[in-house]
Amino acid sequence: MFSLTMLGSGSAGNAALLMTDHCRLLVDGGLSARQLVHRLALCGVKPEQLDGVLLTHEHGDHVCGLEVLCRKFQVPIYCNSLTAEAIRCGPLAAHRNWRLFRTGAEFSICDITVHTFPVPHDAVEPVGYAFYAGRAALGFITDLGYATKMLVERLRLVHTLVIETNHDEKLLQACPHRPWPVKQRIMSRHGHLSNAAAATVIEQLLPGKVERVVLGHLSRDCNTPQLARAAVKALLEQSGRSEIEVFCAEQRDVSTRFRVGETAGGAFQPTFEQIFFQTAPAPEAAVRAA
Repeated sequence: MFSLTMLGSGSAGNAALLMTDHCRLLVDGGLSARQLVHRLALCGVKPEQLDGVLLTHEHGDHVCGLEVLCRKFQVPIYCNSLTAEAIRCGPLAAHRNWRLFRTGAEFSICDITVHTFPVPHDAVEPVGYAFYAGRAALGFITDLGYATKMLVERLRLVHTLVIETNHDEKLLQACPHRPWPVKQRIMSRHGHLSNAAAATVIEQLLPGKVERVVLGHLSRDCNTPQLARAAVKALLEQSGRSEIEVFCAEQRDVSTRFRVGETAGGAFQPTFEQIFFQTAPAPEAAVRAA
């Protein structure tokens, strides 16, 4: 079994939990350490059971909880060298359990195979991921200005896709809280995907195996779950693929536990008993320690 739980996603912080019978991986740690521990507990996972944290990039809403979490529990951090260098200069300077990879590389952590690829965003070396466990595949792209051809090809085989729908273009342009240069950065090719842009990316993946889409990283001021969901659902209906499931991750709440590669149609709705009784993780598989 391969599952995804969004621990929180939005302007104020991002983190997700991937689990198999033998592995527990955190993707980003942009919530406070206290919230990370609390939300992991809701999934039946203790921090010391984590086999690693994989980083997409170094921005605070993706890493702010890791200094406390990793200092206390010595969780391995997987990222590329430039990302490590950027956050080693800050609160994580004392952390010693780094597992560095080259962007574009493939490696395994326990029974999850990780494929990495570059994404366009205004960070030092941001990455996206495609995760494989058994016959199931999960794509994870957040914080990107546009989808490159290579990125789309890397996601052709995924069953579940996590993709940002950061903003509604009209709400962003009308937002009184953001100066024009900030709006330009968000809308740029190294900024963030709008609802419409994310729908276009999903459209390119429809010839593949995608069964479920999880929308994330919504702006608290310039988007709503209703607008994001409506934009993607309209595209799917126009394409004759209305059976594809669409969910919207929330900032304050832990999501449903999604079983990757399975749609009933699709979402696994666990009881709390099912959440809390998980098998123990297997020992970690190392990449390159630094």
